[in-house]
Amino acid sequence: MSIEENKKLVKRFYEAIERMDFDALQDMVHEDFVFYAQIDNPRPGVQGLIDSEKPAFEAFDSFEFPVVSMVAEGDQVAAYMYFIGKGYNGSNPAIPANGRDCKISLMHLLTFKDGKIVEKRAHFDSADVMRQITE
Repeated sequence: MSIEENKKLVKRFYEAIERMDFDALQDMVHEDFVFYAQIDNPRPGVQGLIDSEKPAFEAFDSFEFPVVSMVAEGDQVAAYMYFIGKGYNGSNPAIPANGRDCKISLMHLLTFKDGKIVEKRAHFDSADVMRQITE
């Protein structure tokens, strides 16, 4: 796939996540897909991604996940995006529901193999999330 086709796939990937259409991800990721929520924390397969990310999305009454910009080279695409959560609903038992909103920036690096996403690495400030929903 070309760099432009990879970028289009990244956009479709995040649009599916924003719709919480996790079934759609099956066709976008390679059978060897691995998600790294942090540096040395691999989560294999689409189910690893879902198990890791879905609780964060469900912690808010609604959310947006817009891709702001992408830079691509070879078989990799770096995507800069926002997570905008509206109305923290208390799904984390340690933090009671308080209706607070949260907006963070994220940087993701996605690697492609055979026309599909084979690896996703996420980088964000989790302390910023906690600060926004607890202060």
